[in-house]
Amino acid sequence: MEDNKETIINNIAQLLQEVPSSLEIVKDDDKKQQRFRYLAKHMVEKAIREDALIVSDDLKGIAILFKIDGSQKNFWLDTWEDLKLAIHVTGIKKGLKAFKTQQVVRKQRPNQGTYLYCWFWGILADARGVTDKMTAFKMKDEFYERAYQLQIPIYAETRIRRVALAYQRYGFKKLKDWKHPSGDTMVFMRYDPPKKEQHA
Repeated sequence: MEDNKETIINNIAQLLQEVPSSLEIVKDDDKKQQRFRYLAKHMVEKAIREDALIVSDDLKGIAILFKIDGSQKNFWLDTWEDLKLAIHVTGIKKGLKAFKTQQVVRKQRPNQGTYLYCWFWGILADARGVTDKMTAFKMKDEFYERAYQLQIPIYAETRIRRVALAYQRYGFKKLKDWKHPSGDTMVFMRYDPPKKEQHA
C-alpha cells in the first residue's frame, strides 16, 4: 500500500471534488486544490492506521471502511487533528458548520455494539459502469466479506442519488431520508450479512 500511497491520495483528491460534503467544507480560494489534497492525505493516513483502506487492483476504486465500537467517543478526530483540518482545509467557519452536520449524521448509527462504517467510497469516472474490471462489484464483495467474517452490519450514507441507488442494488436497506441543510436529501443505509450457520 505504501508504494501506491501517492497515487491513492491523488485519486481521492480528484474524487472528493465530486462529493457534495467535501465541496461544501473545502475553503474556496486559490489554494483549493492543495486543500483537497491535504484532506485526501489525512483520510488515507487515518485509513491506513485503522486498517480500513480498501483499494481496487487498478487503484481507481478506493473505499474507507472503519470498524467502529458504537460506544467510542470522539471517533472522528482528536482536537489537534480537527484544528489542523480547520487551518488547512475548511477554515474555522466552515469547520464548525461541518461539525454540527456531522453530529446529526453520527446519531443515525448505533451507540452500542460493533459495526463497519463506510466513510468513503469512490470510483474514478473511467472505471465506472459495466467494465471488464467490474471495479464496484469487486469492492462490494470485499465489504461483504469483511462484514460476513466479523458478523457485523455495515452503515453508510450519501447525498448522491445514483450512489444511494447503487448501495441499495447491492443489498443495503434504506433506514431514513434526512433533509440536509444544503437542501439535498441524505439517505442513511444498512447492510446485514448472512449468518455463518446459514452457509455451513
